[in-house]
Amino acid sequence: MTRKTSVASISIISNSILIILKIVIGLISGAVSILSEAIHSFMDLLASVIAYFSVRISDEPADERHPYGHGKFENISGVIEAFLIFLAAAWIIYESVHKFLKPAVVTFAGLGIIVMGISALINFFVSRKLYKVARETDSVALEADALHLKTDVYTSLGVAIGLLLMTVGMMIFKTRLLYYIDPLIAIIVAILILWESIELFKKAYSPLLDESLPKEDVDLIRGLIDKYCITNVSYHDLRTRKAGNYRYIDFHLNLEETMNIKEAHSLCDTIENDIKGQFKNAEINIHVEIF
Repeated sequence: MTRKTSVASISIISNSILIILKIVIGLISGAVSILSEAIHSFMDLLASVIAYFSVRISDEPADERHPYGHGKFENISGVIEAFLIFLAAAWIIYESVHKFLKPAVVTFAGLGIIVMGISALINFFVSRKLYKVARETDSVALEADALHLKTDVYTSLGVAIGLLLMTVGMMIFKTRLLYYIDPLIAIIVAILILWESIELFKKAYSPLLDESLPKEDVDLIRGLIDKYCITNVSYHDLRTRKAGNYRYIDFHLNLEETMNIKEAHSLCDTIENDIKGQFKNAEINIHVEIF
C-alpha cells in the first residue's frame, strides 16, 4: 500500500465512524443540522472511497491503452466528488426549508454538541494529514478529500454553536422562534458546501481540458530554459499541461548546425534535469531543430 492509498484509507475509516454517530444522534435529537452533517459525512465517505481508488489507479505506469499514464483518473474523481457535494447541499437545503415550515423541538442538544465537537476534532487532524500528503505527492484527489474534511470542520463547529445558542436561548427566553436556529445553521452549512463544490469542480475539471500550467509555473519553466538560450540556442512553441500529479512539458529547441548530436543530446538532458529539479513527475519532450 502506497503512502497516498494509506492516508486515503484513514479518511474512509474516520468518515464511517462519524456517519454512524451523526445519524444516531440526529435521529434521537431531531436536529436537521446534525442530519445534514451526517449526509455531508456520507458524501465525504463516497469521496474518500473514490479518492482511494483513483490514487491507486493514477499511480499505475503507462501502458498500451494509456500511453500518457493514468494521472487524469484523479481529476475525474475530483469532478465526481464535486457533483456529490452539490447533491448533498441541495438535499440539505430542501430538508431545511421543510423544517422552517414545520419547526420542531430539538431534544438532547447536549449530545449533538458533543458529537459535532468530536467530528470537528477528528476531521481537523485527518484533513491536515491529507493536505500534507497531497502537497508532497501533488495529488488532486487527496487535496479534494482534504478540502471536504476541512469544510466539515467548520460546518460541524457551526452546528455545535447553533445548538448551543438554541439551548441557552430556550433556557433564558423560552420562545419557539429559537427553533429556527437549527434549520438556519443547516442552510449556512449547505451554502458552504455549494461553494466548496464549485471550487473543487473548477480545480479538477480544468486539467481534463488540457489547460496550461499556472502562469507562475510556466514563467519558472521559461526561466530555466532561458539560461541556456545563448547566441546559438533558442526555443519556441512551449506547451504545458497537467494530468493528476504529472506535468507534461514540450517545446522546440533551435540549435546551430555546427553542434553535433552528442552536444545537442547533452544540452537537452541538462535542461530536462533542471526542470525536473523544480517539478516532480515532469514528463518533458524536446524537439530539436537545426537552423
